[in-house]
Amino acid sequence: MTCGRLMSAAGVRTVVFPASLNAELAAHLDKHAESSRTGLIFTGARGGRLRRNNFRRIWLRAVEAAGLGDVHFHDLRHTGNTLAATGGATTRELMQRMGHSSVRAALIYQHLVNGRDHAIAAHVDEQIKKVRPADPSGEGPQEASGT
Repeated sequence: MTCGRLMSAAGVRTVVFPASLNAELAAHLDKHAESSRTGLIFTGARGGRLRRNNFRRIWLRAVEAAGLGDVHFHDLRHTGNTLAATGGATTRELMQRMGHSSVRAALIYQHLVNGRDHAIAAHVDEQIKKVRPADPSGEGPQEASGT
């Protein structure tokens, strides 16, 4: 999909959706999208290209009906990429999902999950436990200070 600007080759890609969205996505595509592989996903009331102002009006009504407050359409992309980063997606994987050819944008999402230090330590601890006897002190991962 283009947004009135040129996209890099990374912008043309296949992205796997979470299985829990399949039913809603299929219903939307069946009811609102053009049928061809390169067809529009969002169409106007008469099946043509949806103009930005019309889309905004529809989007605002949907957001209000869902009780979401001030949510922008692009926030969906941001949320999806943040969830992918918290799920452990690498910089390269985020770049592929987002359609970016540079690491700059992917790093933004990875910086959002900097608070994962305890989860990372717990994961490393589980790997250690697999290869050595249990810690006799019964303590879990410890924070260390320094650089």
